[in-house]
Amino acid sequence: MKKKRVLFLCTGNSCRSQMAEGWARHLKSDEIEAYSAGIETHGLNPYAVKVMKEAGVDISNHKSKLATGLKDVPFDYVVTVCGHAHETCPFFSGRVKVVHVGFSDPPKLAQNVETEEEKLECYRQVRDEIRRFVLTLPGSLTEKE
Repeated sequence: MKKKRVLFLCTGNSCRSQMAEGWARHLKSDEIEAYSAGIETHGLNPYAVKVMKEAGVDISNHKSKLATGLKDVPFDYVVTVCGHAHETCPFFSGRVKVVHVGFSDPPKLAQNVETEEEKLECYRQVRDEIRRFVLTLPGSLTEKE
């Protein structure tokens, strides 16, 4: 069976798309060739790295990348993980299917909390939501066609 090439796309490729790529590589590497990118690059979010490491997934060597740098990769699916990326998704040639599966923005969730532990809990919540979604792949993507 040929692996599905999946791009997880977010605004800045700093948090949600990075977590999704990390989970897909960790949980589904036999079925999915995972990538992540952004409409912009904001650098790798240190809290995303920390909570993924807590869950046994090391994304510390990931880099924040632009989607335009991956135009030549023949993706099967582009999964937009935030509303802005979905609204501004660049054009990918070929038979790529764009699917939107939005997740809350951890930095936004954490902006008004007081303690470091509360901030990390915001990131853990989204990390776990993304993990649950990735566990449904690639089947849930083909259902959306």
